[in-house]
Amino acid sequence: MSEVEVFLIAGRPALQLRRLRNSGPPVLYVHGATFPSALSFGYRFVDGRSWEDDLHSRGFDAWSFDFAGFGGSERMDASSTSLSDSRAKSAAEQISRVVDYIREQRDGEPVNLIAHSWGSIAAGCYLNHCAHSFGRLVFFGPIAQRQGSSTANVDALPATRLITVEAQLARFIADLPNGNPPVLEEPDLRLWGPAYLSSDPVALTRNPPSVEVPGGPAADIAAAWQGELGYDPASIKLPTLVIRGEWDSLCNDQDAGFLLRRLGSEQKCDVVIPKATHLMHLEMGRFALWEATAAFLQKQNPPAAFIDQQI
Repeated sequence: MSEVEVFLIAGRPALQLRRLRNSGPPVLYVHGATFPSALSFGYRFVDGRSWEDDLHSRGFDAWSFDFAGFGGSERMDASSTSLSDSRAKSAAEQISRVVDYIREQRDGEPVNLIAHSWGSIAAGCYLNHCAHSFGRLVFFGPIAQRQGSSTANVDALPATRLITVEAQLARFIADLPNGNPPVLEEPDLRLWGPAYLSSDPVALTRNPPSVEVPGGPAADIAAAWQGELGYDPASIKLPTLVIRGEWDSLCNDQDAGFLLRRLGSEQKCDVVIPKATHLMHLEMGRFALWEATAAFLQKQNPPAAFIDQQI
């Protein structure tokens, strides 16, 4: 198994990057709203393999990073941080720094992008201005614009929030149909849970133990569900794959349809993985996710069994 390089890039905030070095095309993973790259793209299950391992084995130069306030990146001071500091506009600036760094290491080669959940909003904000830096785009369980699905007072949401392992587990299984067997690879988060708590240096000092995460992502999702997505999909011209689970309530048929209709890409398709949720990268269905994503990045057709519609 290849060794993952973990390092910080300078600046404010300092950002932690992960890399499984290879000579093939670079791929950057952008994580979602509540847990960092090491617990998603880089999480090695009991079989010892992660999503980044899979892409590396196919020849890709696999990169990921943590937004400020997550994982190994610079933590956010709740007493001096505003909500806007972690919203998509600020997150897009962090993506810009990471992409610039990768392209410097790869002699200006375009970067392929995989963005999960809220990360798709941050990536969309960046791509509205810098799409020339990229090759292909994968929106994994992306957040789309809805009308009136959220009644939250966006501006009044807290700058940070605390999340327990129990709360994560409840969220991870919320979309599972009644009576369906567990689909999480670790149904009790036996190993993932302690690893999640260790992603915050002071998580165990809280009662109950919990991880502090930035509040901006929750505000961006609430705003998107009130009709303000935060970026214009029409300006994105990259070949784009929308991939989601059959039971994903955060990216349902209507959400995928919204994005597919509005994306400016000439090549775009919607792939639905059966018996999977918004967290399928932590589920038994992850192998289908890996396979379909890799096929798209390799400019092949995704497995026909999973294609819902192609436009």
